[in-house]
Amino acid sequence: MNPRIESLEKMLDGPRDGALLRFSLGNEYLKTGDPAAAGKCFQAAVDRDPNYSAAWKALGKALNEAGDAAGAVAAYEQGIAVAEARGDIQAAKEMSVFVKRIHSLKNS
Repeated sequence: MNPRIESLEKMLDGPRDGALLRFSLGNEYLKTGDPAAAGKCFQAAVDRDPNYSAAWKALGKALNEAGDAAGAVAAYEQGIAVAEARGDIQAAKEMSVFVKRIHSLKNS
């Protein structure tokens, strides 16, 4: 197993467990080509912090890479709402583009 993933997993359920740890672990899983495991981590991140727009964006990416286009769109749409509410216009724009790409691929 990836040593970075092992190191992060050792911190799960400890005092430093939280949205950022889950987000970091999800990114490591994405790097290794495991979008399903990454998606679980990103879901855990947004469960811990529903206002974490970067985690919503990453969740959408992981779900899309895992073949769950509908789940990805739902995650992106939630992320857009969170990002707009927080004034994170760039993240909202990026997620809007990803949603449009998914819809255009479905319709092509």
